[in-house]
Amino acid sequence: MVRSESSIERRFWWLLLAGGVALAAGLGAAFVMEHEGHIVTGMNNEIVWGTPHVFAIFLIVAASGALNVASIGSVFGQSAYKSRARLSGLLCIALLAGGLMVLMLDLGRPERIVVAATHYNFTSVFAWNVFLYTGMFALVALYLWMLMERRMNRYSKSAGVAAFVWRFVLTTGTGSIFAFLVARQAYGSAVLPPLFIAMSLSWGMAVFIVSEALLNAWRGGRMPAELLRRMKNLLGVLVVLVLYFTVVYHMTNLYFAKQTAFERFILLEGGIYPLLFWVGYVLAGTIAPLLLLWGPGSGTRGTVLTAAALVIAGAFAQLYVFIIGGQAFPLDIFPGYEVASSFRDGQIASYAPSAPEVLLGLGGVAAAYLITLIGVQVLDFMPGENA
Repeated sequence: MVRSESSIERRFWWLLLAGGVALAAGLGAAFVMEHEGHIVTGMNNEIVWGTPHVFAIFLIVAASGALNVASIGSVFGQSAYKSRARLSGLLCIALLAGGLMVLMLDLGRPERIVVAATHYNFTSVFAWNVFLYTGMFALVALYLWMLMERRMNRYSKSAGVAAFVWRFVLTTGTGSIFAFLVARQAYGSAVLPPLFIAMSLSWGMAVFIVSEALLNAWRGGRMPAELLRRMKNLLGVLVVLVLYFTVVYHMTNLYFAKQTAFERFILLEGGIYPLLFWVGYVLAGTIAPLLLLWGPGSGTRGTVLTAAALVIAGAFAQLYVFIIGGQAFPLDIFPGYEVASSFRDGQIASYAPSAPEVLLGLGGVAAAYLITLIGVQVLDFMPGENA
């Protein structure tokens, strides 16, 4: 049942206030980190990418996958998805903006973004990503214009195809940041770009399902049962795809003798990291969602929403293990020799998230939330009733 305009308006201001408080807390945490220095965080000389990077990478990767629905509708011609293409594009822009906000505020000296935007080292994958991120904003904005301007509708498929191709390039670039990094045992693998593409497809679909459910709870809409069934099955396939590439990544590492110590650390002996991997990602983020999506009694709105939420929780567990655990294990500089120095070479690094880090990460989520909330309130991004 669609809610009255006055009820929607009243709820909007309360939701806007909640998001504004969360964003203010995140910006306040960034100010504390900027003013006091990274000494107030859990980061150190060994672990330089902390919890904010977990949030940032999730938001950026999920932004690409949030375009799943739009791509299925515009590129592959599935009419059932077309009514949700505009919301799909809005979520992509919102998530990408939130992720980049966290990234810039966590790296320190955010005002120096002008230098990064005007001086390029084209041998660095980070320089490539400046163009990939800005190109994504431009293409998705163009795509939304084609969709929302009636006289431009005939160009929407071409714009959708361009955004579809670009998002794969963008996610490949994000995965390549780690794939080209040889200063950590966990990274430097050609398996990582396809793994990141699979993760983007799965996480983006999960975020879309949760986002539309929350927006419907606010505005009183309802996703058609047939479309829910299709999204349920697609999400299940994408969850399996992520599991497949994760297994390939670890099997590839286990094939090389130099990587067995790292795999033993991350999968068995690393304390919090094996726990998060097996319980957080494998059990809660993969097996449980698949049972909810494909098991007995599956297909209800509640089970699909719960499965999508678990996929998102599993994504954070997987990224924490990959990013933090990957830095915690020391680089094997001299195979066969024990390395020790006053700079903690050869030692497992310790890390514990601090409140400012978590608040900054949540601030990025709040920024994405506010962009979506305001966009839906101001413009016609939501599908019509029963669409």
